[in-house]
Amino acid sequence: MTQVSVVGPDGGETIRLGRTQMRILEDGTTTGHRLGIGEITLAPHTEGPPQHRHAQHDEGFYVVSGTVHFTIGETVHVASPGTLAMIPPGAPHTFANLGDEPAVMINTFTPDLYVRYFRDLRDMIAGAGELTPQATVEAMSRYATVPATDFA
Repeated sequence: MTQVSVVGPDGGETIRLGRTQMRILEDGTTTGHRLGIGEITLAPHTEGPPQHRHAQHDEGFYVVSGTVHFTIGETVHVASPGTLAMIPPGAPHTFANLGDEPAVMINTFTPDLYVRYFRDLRDMIAGAGELTPQATVEAMSRYATVPATDFA
């Protein structure tokens, strides 16, 4: 029988990254590494990672609650619940929660390559490292991702 995964509301692997929480719902194990899925919770007034580009995977963000500001190059999109942002390889992007309430997004990675990035950041913090923009960029570089310095 084919392996099936059912992750309940308290399930998954929870990764704390400062004021951001990533709950891994699918790490690629069930999908043959074609798809990874996470739930991101951004605390109020939280910036995301430095603007960056992925070379090898598509990334999707579905806003479940709160308001997320997506910066794509120089354009800012204010995304309310029910908004989907699909980011193809090469598109510069970042996000932030500028509001007073937490924001929750479902995040997809096709293929699942980027799930390991969140684990790397967790492990770095656990080893007494600090979650700085430079440490984030260094972790990104291991997963075919580079800063979008032309929009920094």
